[in-house]
Amino acid sequence: MSATQPLPKRVIPVGILYSVSGDYAVIGREMLNGILLAIEEINANPAHEFTLAPIIRDPQGSLDLYYDYCHDLLYRHGVRHVIGCYTSAARKTILPLIEGANALLWHSARYEGFESSNSVIYLGATPNQHILPMLSWLLQQQAAEIYHIGSNYVWSWEMDRITREAVIPAGGSVVQSKLLPLGDENVDALIADIIACRPKVLLNTMVGKSAYSFYRAWHQACQQHPWLNEVLKLSLTLCEPEVQLIGAEALEGYLVSASWFQSIDSAANRRFLSSYRQRFGEHVSPSVDSESAWLAGHLLARAIVRHGNADVEGVRNAVLQDEMDSPAGQIRLDADNNHCWLTPHLARCHNGRLESFWQADAAVKPDPWLAWVDLASLTHRGGSA
Repeated sequence: MSATQPLPKRVIPVGILYSVSGDYAVIGREMLNGILLAIEEINANPAHEFTLAPIIRDPQGSLDLYYDYCHDLLYRHGVRHVIGCYTSAARKTILPLIEGANALLWHSARYEGFESSNSVIYLGATPNQHILPMLSWLLQQQAAEIYHIGSNYVWSWEMDRITREAVIPAGGSVVQSKLLPLGDENVDALIADIIACRPKVLLNTMVGKSAYSFYRAWHQACQQHPWLNEVLKLSLTLCEPEVQLIGAEALEGYLVSASWFQSIDSAANRRFLSSYRQRFGEHVSPSVDSESAWLAGHLLARAIVRHGNADVEGVRNAVLQDEMDSPAGQIRLDADNNHCWLTPHLARCHNGRLESFWQADAAVKPDPWLAWVDLASLTHRGGSA
């Protein structure tokens, strides 16, 4: 090797576990786009003495495949860092493998909280960063008579419990809770029960194909029962690629809580959106989960640079000292629980766009166990329109 020839860069394998087929493939594809964009940007940086080599697996939404692929990544490919999962059912399936191998899971999806593993970097919003800001807004606007529909697993179970604990002491009510199995598209009985109950507010925590079937069936029901248009519709899962999939007309008026929307006006977000569309085309529609997957890649690379190698303990310590001006605003990891400080936003779906109309005054400390939140204070929370 000549004196002027650059040294070869270290190659660090990174496992990618996103379902780009199956019940929530629309979300999985945009999450995969987010991490691939980040890895391409990282590998193109001449200052880095390493490259990230993604080993991509598609679990197809199957918990068995999540387990099998994660085991394969850890023990056949020697991966120490895994980026992935959308549902909490998937995360909880692979978590024992991650912990047993002393690896690190970079979990990019928002979730229900009530978990804190030293083997996970949690980048998605926790309940005090998504559902509580939305319920706080609701309690200050109108009577919270809520009909909750969700998917029958831990995400919707916890959202239901938190909703009840937050709104009932404040004078609201949960008139009904109905959960469908993941992937169940039989929503006619659900629509009929909502019509019978005549709630003022509909809270939707469904994911994937069940949610898509419900959106379409609800839109049709509104043609026959115009009063349904007066029901305030809240969602913790709806995102831009799903609006593109379902169609603007069926989703007009939905109010969504998340830590990122395309409509956030900042220089960092404009750069992210421009790079994303330049890489994947103008037709794509990134979601909060795409942005978070992108963030996972960049935080991993910054931690490797800071620590000097990809050793799990060193990377974990390094990322907990990082702070970044991200497309979602200023973020940092919380050393108390490995979760991310994020700025809650509320948006309303209008003409096919999720238009942000409220945001918290600053990034909010993650409280996955709701240990520090005073639910009685929900009607007095700050923020700006």
